[in-house]
Amino acid sequence: MSLGSKHAIVVDEHTGEVLFEKNATDIVPIASLTKLMTAMIVLDAHLDMQEQIAITEDDVDTLKFSSSRVPVGAVLARHTLLELALMSSDNRAAHALARTYPGGMSHFLVAVRNKAHALGLRRTNIEEPTGLSPYNTSTANDLAKLAMAAARYPEIEQITTVSGDLIDVDGMPRHYHNTNRLVSDKGWNILLSKTGFTREAGRCIIMRVRAAGRDAVMVLLNARATATRTADANLLHRLLTGDSHSTEVMAGLHMQ
Repeated sequence: MSLGSKHAIVVDEHTGEVLFEKNATDIVPIASLTKLMTAMIVLDAHLDMQEQIAITEDDVDTLKFSSSRVPVGAVLARHTLLELALMSSDNRAAHALARTYPGGMSHFLVAVRNKAHALGLRRTNIEEPTGLSPYNTSTANDLAKLAMAAARYPEIEQITTVSGDLIDVDGMPRHYHNTNRLVSDKGWNILLSKTGFTREAGRCIIMRVRAAGRDAVMVLLNARATATRTADANLLHRLLTGDSHSTEVMAGLHMQ
């Protein structure tokens, strides 16, 4: 039995003990896991979350031409953009949040660098707010720290753990779904979640979970497919829940 993700870490949040790791210090692209940092920077600024923000052509992805269900011209509250960026990983929403940061994108990126330094993310580099750039890079170890920092924001925890929401976009209610289907799985108690995908980063996920009375952070990077990422997550969840086969499972993983 083997772990398909190329990089991974599981950390006991309270003791700091690393319960499992695989290539956890390799610097790799992190895709939309970036949006957790974007959300923290926006929330740190204590902006008016009800302020109405228009999506502009500047928010359209011209790097990878990713799709979006948020049309140019739509006007949404900053809090709604935060919800769309975190829950359904919308790139236009994330870009608009950074674009309208006080002082604009350049000031946003300065705040990102300062935040990364303050959190001790020594091997993390973020050059834009969405994760589309392959130059947004980090390690599984750094991302575990990022997740624990993000968990201190109740808004991030709440938004990233709902299965979906009905959001009014230009007078038309639309269903948006969480990109992590495990939040709806009754076998999991997920306290924070964010997925990511680009060709360079593969399928990625960060989760803060509660299992067997223990809070832990799980990071999986560069799985080849969503099914692989989910299988890996379930495998590591067995370790946390004390599944009777967990010792054999983890022994098999460590033998890679």
